[in-house]
Amino acid sequence: MYPTIVSLNPCTDAILAEVADPAQILAVSHYSHDPRATSMDLAAARRFRATGATVEEVLALDPDVVVASSYLAPATRAALGRLGMRVETVGIASTSAQSMAQVRQLAALAGHPERGEALAKRIEAALAAVRADGAPVAAILWQPDGIVPGTGVLISELMRHAGFASHSAARGMGQADYLSLERLLADPPRVLLVAGSERGQHHPALRRVPHMTRAAFDPALLFCGGPTIVRAVERLREIRKSVIPREGGDLGGQGARLNHEVPASAGKHNEA
Repeated sequence: MYPTIVSLNPCTDAILAEVADPAQILAVSHYSHDPRATSMDLAAARRFRATGATVEEVLALDPDVVVASSYLAPATRAALGRLGMRVETVGIASTSAQSMAQVRQLAALAGHPERGEALAKRIEAALAAVRADGAPVAAILWQPDGIVPGTGVLISELMRHAGFASHSAARGMGQADYLSLERLLADPPRVLLVAGSERGQHHPALRRVPHMTRAAFDPALLFCGGPTIVRAVERLREIRKSVIPREGGDLGGQGARLNHEVPASAGKHNEA
């Protein structure tokens, strides 16, 4: 008999939805029911009960295993342990290799290791398909709240893999540093990936920056690994192809097209 599971983290929610039987998942985190926070298809997430991660809620569900982030509050973990519940924690994957290890870990926990291998192979195939030739293209990922990612996070690895070089890191910016509109306009990248909704991130002045491609990037693709990697690299490949000159040339010079936008299509999956 396969174990029943309560997941308290949106990243593990998305993986477990792919590697466990639906009947095994007694609840997912409330984040996965929120279109602003989910990392999986919203309709798929809402097939499952949501929990706010209180000890009382978890106890009422009586799962065999509780899966949570490694940042689970120590008091909550201790309380669950005193109640005799098995708690498994999963850290934040900073590389695709770490993410695939987590996929295999959770699939084994759910009793379906073969599903973990299948998902890992899908991720590997997506990464192989997106590997770009030629010189990296300077890009900035402008995240919610106007911040940029550091070099040691998963999304930055995926960008490098897809043929982008971090313009913000090259200017000395690190994890969660704030990028102002003024600084961006003074030193624009070749590609601007906009994942936030702040006013400055959609300022009309951005349309007048020559030779800069702007592309929407779904925030749901930023923070989790597992199946999210597949959608993220597909979107990055679509954007990378849009900035390659049709007949060759230097991406930063004469071959570059005028400022244009790449519409969001691949990777857009969360609809209320």
